[in-house]
Amino acid sequence: MRDRFNQFMQGRYGYDDLNRFLVKIFFVTLILSLITGRIQIGPLSVATILYWLSLINMSYCYFRAFSRNIYKRTEENNRFLQKTNGIRNFFRVRRDRMSQRRYYHIYTCPGCRQKIRIPRGKGKIEVRCPKCGETFIKRS
Repeated sequence: MRDRFNQFMQGRYGYDDLNRFLVKIFFVTLILSLITGRIQIGPLSVATILYWLSLINMSYCYFRAFSRNIYKRTEENNRFLQKTNGIRNFFRVRRDRMSQRRYYHIYTCPGCRQKIRIPRGKGKIEVRCPKCGETFIKRS
């Protein structure tokens, strides 16, 4: 079965960052359609509109995944990555800092605002900024 699927997907675009984002949007709109059950806008309810938007979104995901026009799908993904670069970097920096909090303190130099990473558990230490050379005392 796996070989048949691999043979079917050969020459098709597949799954990328834009599809991952679209699947997340699909689940959000689907859950919102379940939550907003009885809110009416004219003859249609909000739940119906959100449900159809989520189905259109998922259809587009499948279209992109099974497309044989690899060049266009790659260009779409690259445009998406360029437009969301700032947001992705913001969250990547926050995630990296949270993963380092267990082993390091991150202090800011009072002279040049450079961020300095100091290992935890060393007591009071004198920190020298590698950028401007200013020294200050902090607890680790």
